[in-house]
Order: sequence, then C-alpha cells, then structure tokens
Amino acid sequence: MEFSEHIKTANVEDVVLKLPFQPPMRGTLCVTGHHLLFSDRAEEREWQLLLLLRNIDAVEKSVENLLGYPQHPKAGQSQRTTGSSGTIIIKCKDLRILQLDIPGMEECLNIASSIEALSSLESITEMYPFFHRPRELSLNDPWGLSSPEQDYVQTERLWDRWRLSKVNSDFSVCPSYPGAMIVPRTVDDDALVKAARFRQGGRFPVLCYCHHRNSMVIMRCSQPMTGANRKRCREDELLLQAVIDESELGYVIDTRSAQQAQQARMTGGGFESKSFYRPWRRIHRHMERGKVLQESLIKLVEACGDPSHNMDRWLSKLENSKWLSHVHSALSTAGLVAECVERDGHSVLVHGSDGTDTTLLVTSLAQVILDPASRTFRGFLQLLEREWVQAGHPFQQRCARSAHSHARLRQECPSFVLLLDCMWQIWRQFPLALEFSEALLLRLAQEAYASDYGTFLCNNEQERCTLGVKENTHCLFQFLLRCSEREKYINPLYEPTELAIWPSVQPQSLQLWTGLFLRWTEHAETMAEAREEIWTIIKEHRERTGAEETTHTPPTHRDTFTAVENLMDELTIL
Repeated sequence: MEFSEHIKTANVEDVVLKLPFQPPMRGTLCVTGHHLLFSDRAEEREWQLLLLLRNIDAVEKSVENLLGYPQHPKAGQSQRTTGSSGTIIIKCKDLRILQLDIPGMEECLNIASSIEALSSLESITEMYPFFHRPRELSLNDPWGLSSPEQDYVQTERLWDRWRLSKVNSDFSVCPSYPGAMIVPRTVDDDALVKAARFRQGGRFPVLCYCHHRNSMVIMRCSQPMTGANRKRCREDELLLQAVIDESELGYVIDTRSAQQAQQARMTGGGFESKSFYRPWRRIHRHMERGKVLQESLIKLVEACGDPSHNMDRWLSKLENSKWLSHVHSALSTAGLVAECVERDGHSVLVHGSDGTDTTLLVTSLAQVILDPASRTFRGFLQLLEREWVQAGHPFQQRCARSAHSHARLRQECPSFVLLLDCMWQIWRQFPLALEFSEALLLRLAQEAYASDYGTFLCNNEQERCTLGVKENTHCLFQFLLRCSEREKYINPLYEPTELAIWPSVQPQSLQLWTGLFLRWTEHAETMAEAREEIWTIIKEHRERTGAEETTHTPPTHRDTFTAVENLMDELTIL
C-alpha cells in the first residue's frame, strides 16, 4: 500500500499549534508519508515543526458535531455555533505533548486518521530510515563501529583460552545472536550446537567482557531448559567448566528471584544445578521486567505530567511508580557483578530467562563500572552496539510504544531507557569519569523509539540481514561520531581514569532523571539556563587557561570544577 492511500487530507490552513510554554502559533499543517510538518510564516518570524510520525505514541481527538452544536456543551451553552472545528492532542514517545486546533470537523478527523495509520505502520522497510538520505553520509560508509571479529583481533590476551566461532553464521543455532561469537577454545562447534539446544532461544554462554587487570570474564546467556525433570546437558556443563580452572570459583548471577526460577521449571525453564555445575555458585538478584517495568514507566510519566503542583501528591505518585527502585536494582546487581570480577577475582555468568533484557542491562553497566574504554564516547557507543544491537535486544518489540499509548501492552518494555537512566545516575555521581554528556543519553533515548537511522530497527541481526537494513539505511553511531555532531555530546570536564568507579545506590544518591522525564515542563527552562551557565564557566576557564599557560601561571582547574559542581547541585535541587 502506498503512503498516499493513508493520507485522507494532506494540507490544512489556519491551524493553531500549541506547545508547552510557548504562545500559540497559526500556520499550515502538512501530513507526509513519514512526517507531520507545521509551518508558521508570520511576518515577524518563520518557524517550522518537523515531527517524525513514528515518534507519535497516542492521538486524542475531540470535534464538534455536524449540526454545529458542541458535543460537550458547558452549562447554559446550547446555541448553534458557526462552522465546525476539532482539536487533536498528540502525545509523543519522547514524552512531548502537542495540541492542534483544526478548522473543520472533517479535516480534523481526516488528519487524525492519517496520523494514526502512518504512525503505526509495522513493515520495517516502510519506515523512514529506509528513505532518509543525509548529505553528509553515504550508504557505502562502513556500518557500525565494530564486530565480534574485530573485537577478538584487538584483544590478544584472549587468544590462548578463547576463540572466535562462526557456528551461527547462518543464524540457525541462535536467531538472536550475531554470526560470530567468542567462546572457550577447548569447546568445539558441535558442543556449542548441543549447548544452544539446552538454552532458551539457543542463547548459549558467550563472552562479553574480559577484565584488563586479572583476565576474569563476564559471560551472558539465557536460562537452561532443565524443566521439572531436571534435565542436564553435558556440553553446556563442559562449556562453563572450560571458562575457569578446577581450583577457581565462578558465580552465576540470575536476575530472577529463587521463587521465579523454581516456577520457570514448570514451563520447561530452570537454573544451573549445584551438582552438575560444581565450580559455579548461583546468586539470585530479582529484577523486574516486561509488563511490570512498562507500567512503572507509565506511572512515572503520569506523575511528571500531574498539573496539580501538590508536593505530597507528586512524591506519592513518584514512589508508587517504583521507577527508582528499578534503577536501584539494576545498579546494585551490576555492582555485584563488577565486585565479583574486580575485588574477588572471579568470573561471572549473567542470565535471567530470555537473556535479552535484564541480562544485557547488568552486563553493560558492569562494564561501564570496570572498563575505562566503555566510559569514552566511542567506547560507550561500541558497548551499546555489542551488548544491545548485536546481542539481540528486541528493539522493535520493546520500543513499539512508550508511556502514552492507549494500546494494550504486548511486548513493550523500557529496558533500554532504564539503562540510560542508570548511566545518567553514574554520570551525575562521577561528572569527570564519562567522556560524553547527558545530551548523548537524551539523544539515544529518543532514537530508540523513533529514528532517522537504522541502528535500532528490527529485533536481532538475522532480521537486519534479511531486510537489508545495513545496505539501505544509515548508522546512527557513525553519524554521532562525526566531527560536526561529536562536540554536542562531549563532556568538557572529562578526565580519564583507569580505576573502577563504584556508583552509590543509597536512596539519597539516586535522583529522578529530570532531563528526560521533566524535559517538556517549566523545569526544563531552568535546566537549560543552568547548562548555558556551565558552558560559560567552561569557556572562560579555557580562555584563562590559555592565558595562564602563556604567562607560566598554574591553571586553576579545581576552582572551575567547583563552580560547575555547585551549579550541578543547584540543578538537581531544582
């Protein structure tokens, strides 16, 4: 079906657009196959809004009836009105809310119907990344930042005990894994195939991180399919035994509670038995996922949009959302994994049930805690590519809807948003440790739900190959690393350190991510002013540092950082 068949009315004049904290604007509204365009061509200014239709989460409309009487008249209002009109409220996945006042009831209904149809297209190849052609990028440019093959070649310390397996080159062993993975050298491909049959979705244990100081590793997989009869798989047992010496101890971090793991056996799942995996000790750390996490996000966004301005009501809603408790669980579990590797000197295997959500969340955060390279701008994007895109996080399912949708919940879950929130907590606690700023996290949160680029399309590498995503779309990460874009997302206070960073999970240490959840409120204006002041301080410091170097006077970095730190504290309080 052509896009034009979904567009019942393409243009409407004299539309009034209302945005938060801005005066109403009157102009022309245009609906295209992928965008909603509003243009205000008033004499004193020329302003445009270009909204990607994929970014629209919900459409609410209200119109006056055909006879010209209001559908919901106020007390004493019964007279016939002149003409008909309607209002469309658009709620976006990036949490923005727009209002369009459209003259003519038929035009209003047609516009609403067109938006609803075009914003919910399910065909991947009809989505905008397949049509986006920015001048500064070429489809011949390399896709992505790295591959399992490149990761392996660049890590010589792995070569004696680990190898690169291409047993999944045709995606027949595990549809959600990439074509190549790093596995123990002593385990052959036949054993990997048998181990994959024993793990849910074929996600057998693979390497995701090797510690640069003690060579202990972090691995990830899905749950073993032991079932009620406690089935075993010797190939799976040998695979894990090959990871550590007989004299060593390893830890299995299960992101389910012990009760949930027991219940999983009734549906064919289960956990590693102490009898069959002797060198490994199992620890359960319960983390919510799926519908529970999605409903938590919905409650949080509802709390942030509460117009009552009642502090007690706000705090009650915030607590009832339980969002910060999910942030706490993710950071504390990742901290446990990092502690096992760094302080105790033990290797770790992480899994939940599917191994595509909480598992990736924990392994990613643990690497940021331990690995200085993952805290650089490029290194963090490589981490996301390796641990989320290539590792099979189902972005298409998880990010189909956001917090405003009226559709029934299916497989939506804000696991990736939770990761970015945890990263913001780390960035706030360690303002010098990350090379990138909050702006990058906000950009990624938006791109995961609606993007001009193909990076977050599909649910796994197999789907991307089948649909030709890498051949027909552009890579977001490559775009962000271009010199023209890079400066927008760099942390000017960055000072690299080789040490691990240990985020606090105490209640007073975890804060609401106002930059995301209050982005379109009055609070955002204050935050923008504070950020401008921070940049002013930094620019003055750079100029002063240059002058001091010329006069051989020691620069006062500490004074500058103290001033910025005080501003950031004020920003948090606000």
